[in-house]
Amino acid sequence: MLHRDGHRVTLYERFETPRPLGSGLMIQPSGMAVLDGLELAHQVARRGARIDALLGIEEHGRTALDAPYAKLGIDGVFGLGIHRASLFGVLFEAAQAEGLTILTGHEVLSSELCAAGRCLVFADGSRSRPHDLIVDASGWASRIEGGEGQGLLPFGALWASVPVTGDDPHARNLLEQRYRRASQMVGVLPIGSRADDAPQEVAFFWSLPREDHTRWCDTPLDAWKDEVRALWPQADFLLERISTHDDLTFARYAHRTARKAHGERLIRIGDAWHSASPQLGQGANMALLDAWGLALGLREGRTLAEGIRNANLWRRDHVALYQAVTAAFTPLFQSDAALWPWLRDRAMAPLSRLGPVARVQAQLMSGLFGWPLPMLGLDVPDYSAIAASMAARASSPDQS
Repeated sequence: MLHRDGHRVTLYERFETPRPLGSGLMIQPSGMAVLDGLELAHQVARRGARIDALLGIEEHGRTALDAPYAKLGIDGVFGLGIHRASLFGVLFEAAQAEGLTILTGHEVLSSELCAAGRCLVFADGSRSRPHDLIVDASGWASRIEGGEGQGLLPFGALWASVPVTGDDPHARNLLEQRYRRASQMVGVLPIGSRADDAPQEVAFFWSLPREDHTRWCDTPLDAWKDEVRALWPQADFLLERISTHDDLTFARYAHRTARKAHGERLIRIGDAWHSASPQLGQGANMALLDAWGLALGLREGRTLAEGIRNANLWRRDHVALYQAVTAAFTPLFQSDAALWPWLRDRAMAPLSRLGPVARVQAQLMSGLFGWPLPMLGLDVPDYSAIAASMAARASSPDQS
């Protein structure tokens, strides 16, 4: 976006070869609006899987979460489950096609103001050339200008991307979860395929306290699988495809809002500004909105400083809202508490079936609560066209 507006952009990457980390994620209508504005929505959607609802059931069979996108009242709208590698690939290829300067093998430690702008300071002691603006997109563990990682949450999750076939007994259009109170959660998210000749996959995840990860690594895998089967027997076909501990990656989560979202010749976007647990599936979507807001702010600002202030102003209320809501929701689904899951199952779940409450729940899930799109000149994309594009790929002769 910045390159298209005439800015000279340099991307500094820590890895020698840029690569994604993690497994599956959800692209909500809020994030899809940005991808549509970039003319990448159809390309991304063809790599993903259509998700029509989130369904969570507690250990005794009671529905704890039932959140269909249809409750939004927007024709044809849905979520998109996708492997992080697929989203990364589309965006990275687009950046390469724009001709951006991409410098790999540069681990950033900090930045500092210099005579002609702001410079990055790298782990080897070298410095970048001066830049008019540093955009910190280095995640929740950012160390740039007082952005030290903090706020680690007690719970993380084990993740695996598991190949599936058309005969497997999983819901192809749902993010499904099973809960034992809030201390155990197993989930399955369809995430499409990473390439035309690659199999369909699902993201399998198991909630786990951070302090228990070492113990889990020392526990026989079959003992852990028995624990998962006890909560969700129908997930057995996925467990059979996990053969070693190394097939699963442990993800840590942090709830953190940087003390300063921007400074002189510096602005943070995504998790470098605000990180949270994945309970509402908003991480990638909030980052996309931040990026769009930054480009728009610089475009309309009369000076660099005004452009940065615009970008922050247009995003801060939505960011604060979702930080607060996610903080409130997290103990309901990931905690050792007994009261919160009891309230979730016996009070919140029945209330969410009421029309107005169901609509608010759908707005929260979709990233549209608080009306973030009009502020940025965006609108929900044409989902009927996106669905047709996905169907065309699924019917391609190359697809199994």
